[in-house]
Amino acid sequence: MKIAILSRNPKLYSTRRLVEAGLKRGHEVRVIDTLRCYMNMATDNPTIHYRGETLEGYDAVIPRIGASVTFYGTAVLRQFEMLGVFPLNESVAITRSRDKLRSLQLLSRRGIGMPVTGFANSPDDVQDLIRMVGGAPLVIKLLQGTQGIGVVLAETKKAAESVIEAFLGLNADILVQEYVKEAGGSDIRCFVVGDRVVAAMKRQAQPGEFRSNLHRGGTASLVKITPKERQTAVKAAKVMGLNVAGVDLLRSSSGPKIMEVNSSPGLEGIESATGKDVAGLIYAFIEKQIEERKATTRTKGKG
Repeated sequence: MKIAILSRNPKLYSTRRLVEAGLKRGHEVRVIDTLRCYMNMATDNPTIHYRGETLEGYDAVIPRIGASVTFYGTAVLRQFEMLGVFPLNESVAITRSRDKLRSLQLLSRRGIGMPVTGFANSPDDVQDLIRMVGGAPLVIKLLQGTQGIGVVLAETKKAAESVIEAFLGLNADILVQEYVKEAGGSDIRCFVVGDRVVAAMKRQAQPGEFRSNLHRGGTASLVKITPKERQTAVKAAKVMGLNVAGVDLLRSSSGPKIMEVNSSPGLEGIESATGKDVAGLIYAFIEKQIEERKATTRTKGKG
């Protein structure tokens, strides 16, 4: 198959592994800088251009779109979709998962466990907002934050009031969430491919830190997840419409609670912690989907 990887940096571990795994399985793989793509949206002949050439003949596209380029990146991905190229994750699903507020509302509507979460606009509502999520300690998150940036643990009611008022005073959109103390500064990253969790790791924050992100010095280790955690992770990915997702959950006394569903999960931490060829499992999923597409096309042709 001919496969495009939308990535701004071919040297990133995840991008390199996807190239290696694809070549190993006999595919033609090319890394394409998302922001260097430009498009012709003519109704009779839509095209994608890249560095002076027309991109065509691709069977599948693997989007590795950074949060900072979501708008343009998903526009490029939609153009591939218009051309009939199979997307590992669809543009609409990526956009949905990148909107933290909308994604939490969707998870809530489907009855998926998550920390009690509040959202407000006026500083006048701060005290009731704090009560609503169970009081301090609590976690305050910038809606636009990634990799643990813009996440604050307020240990007292006074600190929570000060931080929330400061963010709202800057016209920043924030979420206020209950602090799940029993998680002990750790979370579980479940890597979902298709309808199953193919790998899982426990991420532990360093001493004195509550954010377990590996980018913030957290450590990763192999973990055995429960059937309930497995079921919750797969359901969360499906609610977002994602074929491949990194689902982050907390272990609480009332069961697993979803923190985030990531549409471009990194491969380095999960492959290192579990020893699994996650990149290869992603290609196995793509191959199956392409084969099913071809079989459907053949069946329609006979009809």
